[in-house]
Amino acid sequence: MPLRDALKLADQLELDLVEISPGASPPVCRIIDYSKFLYEQKKKQKEIKAKTAKIVVKEIRFGPNTDEHDFNFKLKHAISFLSEGSKIKADVFFKGRTILYKEQGELILLKFAQALEAYGKVEQLPKLEGKRMIMLIAPKKTK
Repeated sequence: MPLRDALKLADQLELDLVEISPGASPPVCRIIDYSKFLYEQKKKQKEIKAKTAKIVVKEIRFGPNTDEHDFNFKLKHAISFLSEGSKIKADVFFKGRTILYKEQGELILLKFAQALEAYGKVEQLPKLEGKRMIMLIAPKKTK
């Protein structure tokens, strides 16, 4: 339909002529209430945003000389975080001269990953970044 006829028809119906897909050949237009059209689009965007999963990263910090009780305490928290669906960023922080115990820090993180094997999978193996050794653990998908 020619543009003039379409505009005239939209004016008679007291609605708006809205271009739906300008890239098509010829361009596609519709006669609709524009404010209602915008409202529907916002509503769709809001629904899409609500459906996307929000990833929460919880941090658990160890020292290179963390003892068994502290380790088990933090392990229980990690299990609860993973069951909630959060990711875990476990790190060993080396203060001052404790950087000499890099192997000990790595052993702690690997032991931690092994203890959480039933609840999550390791996304990033222990990696030293400055004074921190960081490891990421993601929750296992439940069916």
